[in-house]
Amino acid sequence: MTEVTTVDHVVIRFAGDSGDGMQLTGDRFTHDTAVAGNDFSTLPNFPAEIRAPAGTVAGVSSFQLHFADFDIRTPGDRPDVLVAMNPAALKANLGDLPRGGLIIADTADFTARNLAKVGYASDPLTDGSLADYQVHALDLSGQATAAVSALGLGRKEAARTKNMYALGLLDWLYHRPTEGTIAFLETKFAKAPAIRDANIAAFKAGYAFGETTEVFANRYKVAPAPATTHGTYRQISGNRALAYGLMAGAAKAGLQLFLGAYPITPASDVLHHLAAAKTAGVLTFQAEDEIAAIGSALGASFAGQLGVTATSGPGLALKMETIGLAVMLELPLVICDIQRAGPATGMPTKTEQADLTQALFGRHGEAPLPVIAAQSPGDCFDAAYEAVKIAIDYRTPVILLSDGYLANGAEPWQVPDLAALPEIDPHFATQANRPDGEFWPYLRDEKLARAWAVPGTAGLEHRIGGIEKADGTGAVSYDPANHEFMVNLRQQKVDGVRAVVPDVAVEDPSGQAKVLVLGWGSTYGPISAAARRVRGSGRNLATAHLRHLNPLPANLGEVLRSYHRVLVPEMNLGQLAMVLRAKYLVDVQPYSRVRGLPISLSELAADISELIDREEST
Repeated sequence: MTEVTTVDHVVIRFAGDSGDGMQLTGDRFTHDTAVAGNDFSTLPNFPAEIRAPAGTVAGVSSFQLHFADFDIRTPGDRPDVLVAMNPAALKANLGDLPRGGLIIADTADFTARNLAKVGYASDPLTDGSLADYQVHALDLSGQATAAVSALGLGRKEAARTKNMYALGLLDWLYHRPTEGTIAFLETKFAKAPAIRDANIAAFKAGYAFGETTEVFANRYKVAPAPATTHGTYRQISGNRALAYGLMAGAAKAGLQLFLGAYPITPASDVLHHLAAAKTAGVLTFQAEDEIAAIGSALGASFAGQLGVTATSGPGLALKMETIGLAVMLELPLVICDIQRAGPATGMPTKTEQADLTQALFGRHGEAPLPVIAAQSPGDCFDAAYEAVKIAIDYRTPVILLSDGYLANGAEPWQVPDLAALPEIDPHFATQANRPDGEFWPYLRDEKLARAWAVPGTAGLEHRIGGIEKADGTGAVSYDPANHEFMVNLRQQKVDGVRAVVPDVAVEDPSGQAKVLVLGWGSTYGPISAAARRVRGSGRNLATAHLRHLNPLPANLGEVLRSYHRVLVPEMNLGQLAMVLRAKYLVDVQPYSRVRGLPISLSELAADISELIDREEST
């Protein structure tokens, strides 16, 4: 008889060839986990190639899910359970599995040819090399094929249902509800009844196999996580949340949302999500290149719409001249940079935070603009909304930084009350702003934001372009004194955004910490999870996190000087650390990891503990 064991958290990794449907399997298991009420965090990991070489380690696609009965911050460092659909998946991921971990392997692909392809001299499922693990070698492909044999599918199509068979088995093993996945399959394959019925049959067969087999001595249960606040929750990825935040900002401002974009990993989903929202008044344009994309977005802003463009690091570099034009024109524009591993093409499906200095300083001339960063998939909504508000309120382009980990990862998200979001008013110019009845486009309000006049408004005709502007009139000016004045004025406007930037909040429970760990962007999860572990060991630690990277919070210098040691974990070679050292003359210590993966919370916790112990001993 199978015993039910209650655990507080589990990390599962699904792995197989790119064509095995591991991303879909992981996404559906995540959905079933969300319905079950657990807190969760995910990490999709897949090759950059459209069709990666089958059966090779380089071609392995994986999806990791961490779910728990408490608030978690990361997708986990190491899986407790590895579902391996072939030898390559086992080879690529076994090193991450701790001793005693559970392996569910599909034996169908463990052929001599496939084993040799990845360097196995013998079958690890039978040669005793996996004795330190709990191994369940099952013919998932064969059992899935048998389950759908009555539906008349070809052998290849029948075998493709093995991922749903594995999903059904894992849903049984961890007490996941099944209704959501069945409804999903009915909708997804509604126009292909045979494929729909086969996937549902395989899914149900996998669940039934768990119910009837005596292979598993234990079945596991993870209780729902208590909600910190009451409301409606849903599973959401970072790119979807970002798209929704842009839509909410445009709606709140009463503006047409226009996205000009060129497809690039991992930003393409922003275009996909917004293109699907045309019935909600969103207009999208897939341009022929990155320069045309941002040019169209800036043109939309000139026309009185909310111009947005979404890209990744290589595309951001191509957009820089037009971003400089937006700084000169002083028009609202939101540039979403979903960072990926570089340089050049780099590792396009892997994550990194190495575009920070490009975002801060990557333009020719003195071209300042606000830069903000999201900290989690759900937070991409709030960061996008804030980027829209700043862009409109201050008449400036804004760079919003996300990354591949946030973009593709998912977590529970409380659906916000749109009515409760901060107001956004574009304050369009509708009449002359001079006593003599003239309209000057570069007259400014208390935020130093210039007048925004929609082209075609009678009496508000004005000149605009990339050549330096005369203060107030906006006329072309080559006057040296005026240029210096305008350069300083544009900088003062961006510095003025600090008025709406909250002071950096420090979490220092004991009030006795000597070490501060400061993060930005997606390092929020690993830092907060590592801090929980470090404090649990009895050590004192302070943490803080930055959303606003330009301008920085007003109290940041004071905070940095309040601690003996300041550690800044980043997925780059210390870009924020360099900026902070230069600006505040504080000996900030970089903590750099550029592996294409989120920073390991276990490794970070161990290194923080060692730093604290050294500091306490001096």
